[in-house]
Amino acid sequence: MSTFKVFSGTKSRYVAEDIAHALGIELGKMNISHFADGEFEVCFEESVRGVDVYLVQSTFPNCDNLMELLLMIDAAKRASAKSVNAVIPYFGWARQDRKDKPRVSIASKLVADLLSAAGVTSILTMDLHADQIQGFFDVPVNHLYASTIFVPYIQSMNLENMVIASPDVGGAKRANSYAKYFDVPLVLCHKQRAAANVVDKMTIIGDVTDKNVIIIDDMIDTGGTICKAAQLMKDNGAKSVRALASHAVMSGNAAEKITNSVLDEVILTNSFPFDNSKCPKATILNVADLFAGTIKRVLNNESISSQYLFK
Repeated sequence: MSTFKVFSGTKSRYVAEDIAHALGIELGKMNISHFADGEFEVCFEESVRGVDVYLVQSTFPNCDNLMELLLMIDAAKRASAKSVNAVIPYFGWARQDRKDKPRVSIASKLVADLLSAAGVTSILTMDLHADQIQGFFDVPVNHLYASTIFVPYIQSMNLENMVIASPDVGGAKRANSYAKYFDVPLVLCHKQRAAANVVDKMTIIGDVTDKNVIIIDDMIDTGGTICKAAQLMKDNGAKSVRALASHAVMSGNAAEKITNSVLDEVILTNSFPFDNSKCPKATILNVADLFAGTIKRVLNNESISSQYLFK
């Protein structure tokens, strides 16, 4: 492999350390110093000249995380790194991927432009909210899928009469991939929103009677949709209901909602820093090996498609 180093932003260090360990290296030394007014400065404390640099930082709110990543990219570029690769386990702002009403921004396109302007060479991320976001970048995007992590866990449960469900029509493609892989029925939920993060009405398309249901989604934010879908499944005769989501955003009292819901278990990854002690029903799976394996393949100019069980 070529010479490479892995560095981390402040809030993603917990996963960056695991990625570095899986690669058999120490996490690079970097200092982020803060000024009294909230401004901060990024400084690499070791040489990156001629090095393939991998910067691990998710871009979840607040905006300091995105700004940290932009400054890290700029600093690495100005320090003559051979390549500057952003490793973004959770790509924030991705829900704003189109103009769904007049006079709104397309935030995910803006973030892509900011990263490109800062000097990023490539992007490595997982389970984007919408696949088309890859096209917002003018640099290579290596888009990973958490199915590689989730499938072995689902198999280990040995569930009989399993059904895969999508909490909304927009997630049907993702859920259908799981249903086809396990050769089980697919159930859809049709939801109507009263406002952002507020579900007004939900109906089921499909049969869940005496079934073990797994609801598939890319993220859990407020927990409202997942909890409402789980209750609807139970009301329609489901034997058990589990939820599986790539990103544990878990805003506000989401952990409390899920704990008090009819859900039997919520399976998440650590792409987002969530303390599962707040939610006894949460199981957290580590994405470090998935990202480390992909970095190895990229450095060796190998195909990464072997990382995917399915998309």
